[in-house]
Amino acid sequence: MPDNVHQYTQTRIAPTPSGFLHLGNVLSFSITAALAQKHGAKILLRIDDIDRARVTRQYLQDIFDTLNFLEIPWDDGPRGVEGFEKNYSQLQRMPIYMEALEQLSSKGQVFACTCSRKQISNVDGSYDESLCTCFDQQIPLSTENANWRLITNNEELVIKDYSGKGICTTLPIEMHNFIVKKKDGSPAYQLTSVMDDLLYGVDLIVRGEDLWPSTLAQHQLASALGEHDFKDITFYHHALMMETSGKKMSKSAGSTSIKYLRENDKSAADVYAMIAGMLGSKENISNWQQLAEIVVL
Repeated sequence: MPDNVHQYTQTRIAPTPSGFLHLGNVLSFSITAALAQKHGAKILLRIDDIDRARVTRQYLQDIFDTLNFLEIPWDDGPRGVEGFEKNYSQLQRMPIYMEALEQLSSKGQVFACTCSRKQISNVDGSYDESLCTCFDQQIPLSTENANWRLITNNEELVIKDYSGKGICTTLPIEMHNFIVKKKDGSPAYQLTSVMDDLLYGVDLIVRGEDLWPSTLAQHQLASALGEHDFKDITFYHHALMMETSGKKMSKSAGSTSIKYLRENDKSAADVYAMIAGMLGSKENISNWQQLAEIVVL
């Protein structure tokens, strides 16, 4: 590795088993693998299974099937569903998440909210904090069927970008007072993601540009928890692959899955070539290394 290439310790591939993985997921995984290779980082497979209502065993199995089929490497983490459930499920880290929630509670940094999403949403579906009066009512945190929302502020957030620049910004309106504990009592995604990345020593995170608001929310949450090491994580936000309709690819929306392509006799090389073509490339692409080369800085 050239001396002028910055070294990282750990990055991660962090799929959610809420549907079959699609072409957009493969693009993100390929970029992650390429940057890990470039910077000498290990790759952790971290499966986000905290949302138990959406997790199924077939979706879990699909993660391993897809990564193996496409020969995308990872160094740490489970090698199959049984190993995942036994040693790596987020359910096993629940004490860590609950301790973080207790810390937020003891410091008065959260409030209980019994509003439904419809009650506090604008016509376009975006969150409108002015429609929620729960903070003023001081609803007890022990109230059943209540979310816990982080009390956010307008503090400046500095994101360490892959380009080497520090991006200074503030939390977008739609992320004000975001949920950290759901009505069913389980920790929300933003909290589990922050705690997991800190636990595993992740210092390079690759994610789609649609998750920029989540990156900001997670910096805000880490600050509230006093987890200042989170500021040292470098973020690479990549452009998204889009459907022909112009919408982003989504597992829940039924975007073309790798499982479907594999079962219809497409090879791994076919999948990579398909992604490259959708990105407008005319190069002969047949693996994740070549795919990443056409999109990575």
